[in-house]
Amino acid sequence: MFVDEAKIYVKAGDGGNGCVAFRREKFVPRGGPSGGDGGHGGSIYLEANPHDNTLLRYRYNREFKADRGRHGEGSNCTGHAGADMVLLVPVGTVVTDQDSGEQIADLTKPGQRVLLAQGGRGGRGNQHFAKPWHQAPRESEEGQPGQERNLRFELKLLADVGLVGFPNAGKSTLISRISAAHPKIANYPFTTLEPSLGVVSADSNLGKPSERTGGRTFVVTDLPGLIEGAHTGVGLGIRFLKHVERTRLIAHLIDTSDASDRDPVHDFEVITGELAAFSEKLSEKPMIVVATKLDATTDRTRLEKLREFCAARGLEFYAISSASGEGIPQLVRGMADALDRLAPAEEPQADNSEDVASEPQSSEHEPKASAHPAAVPRTEER
Repeated sequence: MFVDEAKIYVKAGDGGNGCVAFRREKFVPRGGPSGGDGGHGGSIYLEANPHDNTLLRYRYNREFKADRGRHGEGSNCTGHAGADMVLLVPVGTVVTDQDSGEQIADLTKPGQRVLLAQGGRGGRGNQHFAKPWHQAPRESEEGQPGQERNLRFELKLLADVGLVGFPNAGKSTLISRISAAHPKIANYPFTTLEPSLGVVSADSNLGKPSERTGGRTFVVTDLPGLIEGAHTGVGLGIRFLKHVERTRLIAHLIDTSDASDRDPVHDFEVITGELAAFSEKLSEKPMIVVATKLDATTDRTRLEKLREFCAARGLEFYAISSASGEGIPQLVRGMADALDRLAPAEEPQADNSEDVASEPQSSEHEPKASAHPAAVPRTEER
């Protein structure tokens, strides 16, 4: 099951309390304070896992709590630190704080890790409060509470080319023809209910490798069909329009076969209008237009009308038949050439450093780099 949105609650571990204890040994009547520090609470991290492609694991399990730190003990023994927790999400996941609306991170690289919730700092034992004028302190610190947050995960697929168009325009058939993807294909609208990704090899679709192609490959995504009003929630479009934002190139598929009685120019304007209404960035993305089902087109009046429309606007135009393979090599070559001309995908604006801490509990508490870090001893205040 493909799940691209999830809401979860995370709670980092609380810090352990400092201990009040005194050294008790034979022949040592006044051993002095020996209360150990509390351990730090475990933090919660988020990591991009290249082997995941859905947020399904967070659909039913929505609450995650890290271990708390153990309390300090006598003989200057520091409590054990709570173990960190690492949550795995697919590459392309955007994390937002539900309460503030702040975007915390955009995980676009495999292995990228960010800090979601900072564990609480452990409290100091009474050994730190001993002074020349106060040699038997009974004061200690309580551990700080761990950070807690309500978060929203949103998966945006990472693909080079996004196939868009009205339902039953031939998107699933095309991606199954040019890649190893096998989406459901049927002759009725909304056959595709979730996006499909396929890796396209320019060489294999052109017959044999050549110096010009140079082994070029790119990723294509087949998105569920859009209809008029998709940006407002009509049909399935509003759930999947966000995936088009990641693509570098849009391939707009339009059915010009005899079986379709729709005006292809009107279809083009409707879909581009929906993209622009959803996001201004989508209206600025490079686009190529693909007329489909050429094998079922005997009257080519509407096909030529669409070709002239695209030529007047400077849009690349291709006519293909996924059933017979006509025009497929030219389309794949055109996609690869268009991607070569485009600049690489821009890095997201959010901070995507190795470990991103948000609102740490204390300047003394540094993020732990390993899953089971040792407690950080506290120095005596003077």
